[in-house]
Amino acid sequence: MKRAWTLLTVFPAAVALLAACGAGTAERSEGAAAGQGVERLRVQVEQELPHDETSFTQGLEFSGDTLYEGTGRNGQSKIMAGPAGQEPEVSKDLPDELFGEGITVTDSRVWQLTWTSGIAIERDPKTLDERRRVHYDGEGWGLCDQGGRLVMSDGSATLTFRDAETFEPTGTVDVTEGGEPVEELNELECVGDDVYANVWQSDDIVRIDPGTGHVTARIDASGLLTDEEASSADVLNGIAAYPDSDHFLITGKLWPKMFRVTFVPAG
Repeated sequence: MKRAWTLLTVFPAAVALLAACGAGTAERSEGAAAGQGVERLRVQVEQELPHDETSFTQGLEFSGDTLYEGTGRNGQSKIMAGPAGQEPEVSKDLPDELFGEGITVTDSRVWQLTWTSGIAIERDPKTLDERRRVHYDGEGWGLCDQGGRLVMSDGSATLTFRDAETFEPTGTVDVTEGGEPVEELNELECVGDDVYANVWQSDDIVRIDPGTGHVTARIDASGLLTDEEASSADVLNGIAAYPDSDHFLITGKLWPKMFRVTFVPAG
């Protein structure tokens, strides 16, 4: 009877253990299913362009044929505009106390973030003259315009949506890949319904569905610089979509080159 009592006692525990294992398997299956739609892509270089290797690139965006670039570091931050690969036609320095971050261009203004000052600067898109400053909470990293709605990163896995005129927050979404958060989202580029983001301290760019926060593609942008060039360069950061094209311009902080690329299957 003692053995029978032991079996009866252990059996419910075994059932519970099996149920727990089944639940864990189900959770992992759901996570795998969530990651099944993630495309694996790589960059294919179509053209190399020169880039100012003193520019600590924080934001990169086209408006028509004009390339806008925002740079960082205290005492060195600026915003510039002009043809890609050529000397800028207009450039404005930030005050020494401000560390410039991401930029975006809308129909009637340019927004420029700062890193830890909590200040967004609105500028005239032609002259880059400062119009006003607005304050926000937290850090500023990347910024892009999605048809009148701004998308902003702060180095976390969360993207914040903002009104393009007032800069007031209107919502957030958490970015995940295979059910796991994707941290350190940096410079952003809005293309149609997608948001592309550099992942800080990596050679990866992720494509995000801002409606769900799911990563839909991971793009390998490694190997663009030679070993000699990479020795004096910082991380990949800067992605700008060429208008009416499937081409992108990418670069990095202190990179001597920019690359016109397409994204192709990694295989």
